[in-house]
Amino acid sequence: MERHQEQAPTVIRCRNVSKEFGALRANTDIDLDIRRGTVHALIGENGAGKSTLLGMISGRIVPSSGTIEVNGRELPAGRPRAIRAMGVMAIYQEVMVVPSMTAVENVFLGQFPARGGRTDFARMERRYRELCDRFGVQVDPHALARDLSIAHQQILELMRGVHSDAQVLLLDEPTAALAEHEREALFRIIRDLRDDGVTIVLVSHNLEEVLALSDTITVLRDGALIKTAPASQWDKPSLIRAMAGQERMVEVSRVHTPRDQVLLTSDTLRSRRGGPVLPFTLHRGEVVGLWGLVGSGRTSFLKSLAGLQPGAEGELELEGRRLPVFRSVRAALANGVAMLPEDRKTGLVLQLSTTDNIHLGKPSGKGPAAVIRRNEEETAAKANVSDFNLNAARIREPVQRLSGGNQQKALFAKWRARNPRVLLIDEPTRGVDVSAKAEILAAISRLADSGTGVIVTSSELEEVLAICDRLLIFAGGTIVEEMLPTDPRFTTADIVGLGFQQPAG
Repeated sequence: MERHQEQAPTVIRCRNVSKEFGALRANTDIDLDIRRGTVHALIGENGAGKSTLLGMISGRIVPSSGTIEVNGRELPAGRPRAIRAMGVMAIYQEVMVVPSMTAVENVFLGQFPARGGRTDFARMERRYRELCDRFGVQVDPHALARDLSIAHQQILELMRGVHSDAQVLLLDEPTAALAEHEREALFRIIRDLRDDGVTIVLVSHNLEEVLALSDTITVLRDGALIKTAPASQWDKPSLIRAMAGQERMVEVSRVHTPRDQVLLTSDTLRSRRGGPVLPFTLHRGEVVGLWGLVGSGRTSFLKSLAGLQPGAEGELELEGRRLPVFRSVRAALANGVAMLPEDRKTGLVLQLSTTDNIHLGKPSGKGPAAVIRRNEEETAAKANVSDFNLNAARIREPVQRLSGGNQQKALFAKWRARNPRVLLIDEPTRGVDVSAKAEILAAISRLADSGTGVIVTSSELEEVLAICDRLLIFAGGTIVEEMLPTDPRFTTADIVGLGFQQPAG
């Protein structure tokens, strides 16, 4: 493969490419060649400049200086449609589907086939089902995108890219929301596309994934290009050293101790009308992990507790008080139950600063004459972000200027400031780098140690196992197993196997 890389023509050439956002320098003098028919990975910690560089190649972001060429033609910066016509298509970390359109319509967005002057829906659906088979998934073509999981929305975007016959695919964290079997299907498709001559530019925080898929790897740090080399010359420790300047692995040491004070429990909860009962108990200071494949019911379970799941039924017992299942987020928050969603955009107002997000809906003071005291708010915000290693100097910036990892830390700080009794967390480290993962997981552990009850789910099974005191395994919409870390089956292989099993009855 290395000989092939050396002989393949350059498809994308960046020369002295820089980008500033005000005083922030996101990329500095980037010189980079990406060759045809290869998978070229861009990696680095949060804020390293990966997504900014990808955005400039796609035309979504205009460089402050320098040039970018595609097949020898200078890129028409700031004109994504013209760049797409040149065979370049980007699929971003934050899904970009039209919520009110169906799954099949989203896949063919902007490229509906016509017959006799009318849209050929039968042809669309045939091609859609071919793509589903290729990806190894089954998503109802007529389902509205807004009713699909984040993972399935991501798959629609990937299908759109494959269907468009793009010659350059820019993938920003394409597997962040996918389960293991969906990732394997995507890996197979990426390799097939590469073998067909398609160039893949991949941004990912999953280093094993990068090493397994890539032909060439470029490391960025603080906006600068540190090194480009064939994947065969890298391993995980050397990548981490290049990214961070020191070796940092995701390791969380949590002492798993029995908890005896019940905080939240139910023996009647159902996440949908007529669905299976989901009995559970959460103790004060306990981290309960949830795991299951996409569609297993773990996210619906969390939403049922947070007042976000239409059709949820049953009663909850919170600190000894019997309550009907919450019908709104407001009701859940009023009782000290908060949820961090998997999609950061739904949990933060991106145009506002971290300080404003933390204090949104809770002004300083009391009564009708309450006023917002800016100094007090900023002091409180700094105290809340410090636990997540978010630079306090950036709390006045709009959240949309922060990297994905720092946005995730801002989201944690927002809910921590409300001192919830119960914190529900969906995909806590989605799209963040190895050091940010360690910081976030350690912060979750500290929250539990302070008395907060935590229920957390992640597609990264090892992360859940690292911090949970107890594990609930979901499959087919129900809880199929409850497990303690002392269980001899508390291994990834056994747990994944349980996640694939069919529920009894």
